[in-house]
Amino acid sequence: MGEPTKAVSREQQRPSAVAASSSTQTTTVPPAPPPPLPSPISNSTLLQPSIKKKHKTKVFRVFRSVLRSFPIITPTACKMPHLPGGRLDASRTVTSGVRVSGTLFGYRKGRVCLSIQESSKTFPSFIVELAMQTNVLQKEMSSGMVRIALECEKRGDKDKTRLMDEPVWTMFCNGKKTGYAVKREATEEDLNVMELLKAVTMGAGVLPGKSDVEGPDGEMAYMRALFERVVGSKDSETLYMLSPEGNNGPELSIFFVRI
Repeated sequence: MGEPTKAVSREQQRPSAVAASSSTQTTTVPPAPPPPLPSPISNSTLLQPSIKKKHKTKVFRVFRSVLRSFPIITPTACKMPHLPGGRLDASRTVTSGVRVSGTLFGYRKGRVCLSIQESSKTFPSFIVELAMQTNVLQKEMSSGMVRIALECEKRGDKDKTRLMDEPVWTMFCNGKKTGYAVKREATEEDLNVMELLKAVTMGAGVLPGKSDVEGPDGEMAYMRALFERVVGSKDSETLYMLSPEGNNGPELSIFFVRI
């Protein structure tokens, strides 16, 4: 009577052994690796410019923040250089010039910035914060002609600093001194604006910005155009805004001068 009982218990033990063997096999299979985290840089599709920018020192960043705290001063008259030929149109070519993409942007009651790119699809190669509010520049542009001069002092003969690498400029708009313009590195907000305008070659408009919180004053106004960049010497460069042929839009020229 005892032997049949043992046979039955052995048969009952076989399925548990098979189950244990199968569970052992399943635990040896390694789990699938988690997907890699996206890189923050991959969020931007802007291309790197052909010439890399130099990094600012900590001392300059402190100096720049002090200058930003200066108020925009009361305009005073000054002499502006004479412009032969006036506006450049898209059909006119300048042998010594290079065509670049320029964007003026800023909050309506904030300071306007100028961004220069090799094309609308590249990272900014030059950004300067101008000594003028965006809404004031818009009023000047409505007059039809704007001349902006950015001046800085000459350095010693042995100094090799490029003109466009100068950190601080004295700014004049249509012959009136407005304050100090400061060159700076592109911020995350700047890059977001350039990303949104990547497909825009010429045009003007408004981006939402902070309008949901601050209303119309929180809107980001912008104007993008092609510029002819003309190098006069190591101490002078000029940006002439190009207008489509037959367009009677505003004229804009920006001078960079070391005196």
